[in-house]
Amino acid sequence: MTATPEELLYTPSHEWIRDNGDGTVTMGITDHAQDQLGDVVFVELPEADQSFAKGDELAVVESVKSASDIYSPISGTVQSVNEALEDAPETVNEHCYGDGWMVRIKLDNPDELSELLSAERYQELVADEA
Repeated sequence: MTATPEELLYTPSHEWIRDNGDGTVTMGITDHAQDQLGDVVFVELPEADQSFAKGDELAVVESVKSASDIYSPISGTVQSVNEALEDAPETVNEHCYGDGWMVRIKLDNPDELSELLSAERYQELVADEA
């Protein structure tokens, strides 16, 4: 079983969300997702101040195996992006829940967080995929 921090929220499409408690969230991809992708070689992130609806394509992660779209699990506006990933995309593999974060988003609708999965539910989903 891959690492699944209890304090985070998750999506069925393998993104994680950290509620920063100030109307913003930090987002990245899960350990399971980075493991499935393999060695990440490029991350295309959105621009700051760009707005997204829930379900919109937010980013693209390219690995030696494939390219995968990353979707916004919530509606909001990008406050900042992890520019360090431009020069070190492998950070997504090495520290997906830490330095490998992708974007910080100001929430349009905080109620959308209640629609995300707990760590326990996410682990069940991943186990069912195996």
